[in-house]
Amino acid sequence: MNTQVSKTSRLWKYVVVGGLLMFLSLLPTLQAAEFDHQYTRYATLLKEVVKTSADKKQTRVDYQRLAIDSDSLTTVLNLFSDVSQAQYDSWNTEQQLSFLINAYNGFTLQLIADNWTEFTLGKVTSIRDLGSLFSSPWEKKFFTLFGKPHNLDDIEHQMIRKWFKEPRIHAALVCAAVSCPPLRAEAFVADKLEQQLDSQMKLFLADNNRNDIIVNGALGRASLSSIFKWYQGDFEKGEGGFNSLYDVLNKYNDALVQDDENPQAQLNLLKQGDFPILFKDYDWRLNDVANF
Repeated sequence: MNTQVSKTSRLWKYVVVGGLLMFLSLLPTLQAAEFDHQYTRYATLLKEVVKTSADKKQTRVDYQRLAIDSDSLTTVLNLFSDVSQAQYDSWNTEQQLSFLINAYNGFTLQLIADNWTEFTLGKVTSIRDLGSLFSSPWEKKFFTLFGKPHNLDDIEHQMIRKWFKEPRIHAALVCAAVSCPPLRAEAFVADKLEQQLDSQMKLFLADNNRNDIIVNGALGRASLSSIFKWYQGDFEKGEGGFNSLYDVLNKYNDALVQDDENPQAQLNLLKQGDFPILFKDYDWRLNDVANF
């Protein structure tokens, strides 16, 4: 009888251990299934605080509302911070990139909302003012990601630009300045990521305040956002079919000449592919609704 009990006991141990091992092996999959890749809460928040200009080419953020209802943003960002490295690694490429773009933009919103009193008191007017003598605001480790303290530069340079071959992210990452690309009133999601990134490039290039093609008789030039100066190398590696900034301008030529007075002359210039490219000064004022 004791022998039978012992055998039964050992059997149950095997069952328990085996079940535990199976659960642990499935845990990353279960975690991945639990994460909302449609970003329902984040999307709802963006719809409430992102305002679009009359020409649909610019957006601004209602930071006052974000600061007052800080719990909504905190809840969303806690969901981002709860994602483990193993969980992230189990996702497909589109899910991973969507997550990092949303995280960058979301934590940027937090940086402004957390310091909103400084803005309302007039002590700061730009995200750049939130840095210190020894570090920029993008180097401040004020949030957690994958279980470790991180800053915004980590997401952009050490994750997105390092892990992905996608230059269009420069039209999707929004650093809370007027000259930045427009913040979408929706989250980036894996099943629409290709369309969203293309849409961002078109929106960014269609706004003459940020990017413009200027024609004077037979001559002309491009006046582009400084983003294309800072990250020109990312558009010259053949990624996305871009080997030069001329390739970028020609791919999105319809957006560049949208609503302009002399679109045909601009298109003719773009086809030549050999004209001066200058870069606009960057407007670092906060992309707040007050600065529309």
